[in-house]
Amino acid sequence: MAEAETLLLWNWAHFDSLCPGDLYDIIALRTAVFIVEQRCTYQDCDGIDCVSHHLWTRESDGGIAAYLRVVPPLAKYAEPSLGRVVTAAGVRGTGLGRALVREGIARVEQVYGPRPIRISAQRYLLRFYEELGFVATGYDYEEDGIPHAEMLRAHVC
Repeated sequence: MAEAETLLLWNWAHFDSLCPGDLYDIIALRTAVFIVEQRCTYQDCDGIDCVSHHLWTRESDGGIAAYLRVVPPLAKYAEPSLGRVVTAAGVRGTGLGRALVREGIARVEQVYGPRPIRISAQRYLLRFYEELGFVATGYDYEEDGIPHAEMLRAHVC
């Protein structure tokens, strides 16, 4: 996927700049994966979207293939955070998720400078995030019936 990463068209906008169609497609993907596919009833609209930047890329058919939000410091954690990291079912296993998180890390550094990034990861994805430089903090918890772990990525010079 490394070669394909250079061909990806990333969309990037603060909530205030999102057009209604993009916001609709983002919420549709998050609902399809986090609520329907994972069978998890939770309040997706948590107030954090409004203060966040949003990063996504689309599939050739126009649907969103991958998405995450960059949460500013102090909105959830002391550090900036990546959240609602999601890929569409049809692109999983292609490396797009790794490309998405790498791009998210780069955007955090662009906006907030080089600093640690904290995330809330579903436990089954720990190895995925470890490969991208995140380390479990030892704080494990259940959120909406799904085991999670807090992870931190120290700034790498």
